[in-house]
Amino acid sequence: MNGISNENIIIFDTTLRDGEQSPGASMTIEEKIKLAILLDEAGVDVIEAGFPIASEGDFNAVKQISEVVKNATVCGLSRALDKDIERAGEAIKGARRGRIHTFISTSPLHMKFKLQKSPDEVIDSIIKSVKKARSFTDDVEWSCEDGTRTEPDFLCRSVETAINAGATTVNIPDTVGYTSPEEYFNIITMLKNRVPNIDKAIISTHCHNDLGLAVANSLAAVRAGARQIECTINGLGERAGNAAMEEIVMAMKVRKDLYPFEMNVNTKHFTRLSKTVSAVTGFPVQYNKAVVGKNAFAHESGVHQDGMLKNSQTYEIMRPEDIGLNKSSLPLGKLSGRHAFVKKLEELEITVAPALIDPLFKSFKDLADKKKAVYDEDIISLADENAVNINEAVRFASLTVICGSEGPQRAILALEIDGIIHETTARGDGPIDAAFKAVKMIYPHDVTLELYQVHAVTEGTDAQAKVTVRMSAEGTVATGTAAHTDTLTASVKAYISALNRLTARRLKAQQTEENMKAE
Repeated sequence: MNGISNENIIIFDTTLRDGEQSPGASMTIEEKIKLAILLDEAGVDVIEAGFPIASEGDFNAVKQISEVVKNATVCGLSRALDKDIERAGEAIKGARRGRIHTFISTSPLHMKFKLQKSPDEVIDSIIKSVKKARSFTDDVEWSCEDGTRTEPDFLCRSVETAINAGATTVNIPDTVGYTSPEEYFNIITMLKNRVPNIDKAIISTHCHNDLGLAVANSLAAVRAGARQIECTINGLGERAGNAAMEEIVMAMKVRKDLYPFEMNVNTKHFTRLSKTVSAVTGFPVQYNKAVVGKNAFAHESGVHQDGMLKNSQTYEIMRPEDIGLNKSSLPLGKLSGRHAFVKKLEELEITVAPALIDPLFKSFKDLADKKKAVYDEDIISLADENAVNINEAVRFASLTVICGSEGPQRAILALEIDGIIHETTARGDGPIDAAFKAVKMIYPHDVTLELYQVHAVTEGTDAQAKVTVRMSAEGTVATGTAAHTDTLTASVKAYISALNRLTARRLKAQQTEENMKAE
């Protein structure tokens, strides 16, 4: 192990910033706050809450998260510009521990075509930006964008300059997922050996997954001396995503012989965090996703099942309990009582307001009448759907669809608007098209449907269909999800959910604009 000692690894989560930059993954302020609280409860050390200069919404998200987070450091991102840094400083002012993360490109490609600056001009910007950030907080992180494609001499010079200017963390991003574990190890080793003041700052990793190497690269950097890892839940992020927190942390815990480090993260929160991020963004977790995928602890092969029955360690290198997955199950069906249902919610670590338990229990009973077995995934899906707190301008009432190979495809839809039931019949190119047209006939609106996605929550022909709908209008994007044993009903409910969210966001944006004009 080359003398690597037992040290603490800082887990820096950027789900709310870099993760949100994934196309279609934008979050409301309320959703960001909810996730930030969960991340804080899980023991994450640093939460990068947003890019305050990007928008008024991002500024308010960072500001409000700073005020509610109890333990983690709250971080705001900024370019190497005074206006960015001032905005970030204002946003984190209310945090118990606040950090400004400022960055500038250092690779020849980025300096020439993106910044159109000379190396000396970049060095000057590093000095000014880090010193400016230090006027707001003692905790300043500096990043060299496209660091792994930066010339070694200039990389060392830039890092040394940032530390001299006051950076306490220096991040070496693999911005385009270009490097390999061996190469990244050598880059961190070079900085440790060649930068004279490197001991005055923590080295951080930030790896993208374009070649599927983000986690491997991050772990290689840790072995070389990096002591902060930047990552996201489910590996969410631009293009192919970022290094996945749950994979990095569990790799170090399982292979303690290779990574004898300590971390503050409580891994039992991973399952809930993963499902929450998936529900908020509408991005499903692939079944064979490492650590938190549905099949990560599933064994269908007879040989594997035989081994598992004799000793679970024959085919499991982690315990499901370690990531918050309940190993034992409480069978639920149509004859189950309210007490058993509440117990199951506790086992799944689902927190439900007292006033919502009875409606949720009714939804469960309705589902149990349609299915032979109700799985944990069904309960989680119901809880996520019932927990949505949107001012619903439109409510689903009923749907009848007439379809088949001979046509015509017709949807008879009833919606409740302002307490009044409206009904119409629409024809379409298929039942979904007819149903969505019926919604537009009752509640006229002009939107672009960007995503319509269906997947089964569990196995079997009686499984719930979980539908995700994403729509946009005039630059505003909203995602709605719904689950039901009838795919068409789930589709209309998801469409209405997205429509209500979009309407609410556009009204809020209009009110903000009017208030600004009034001022």
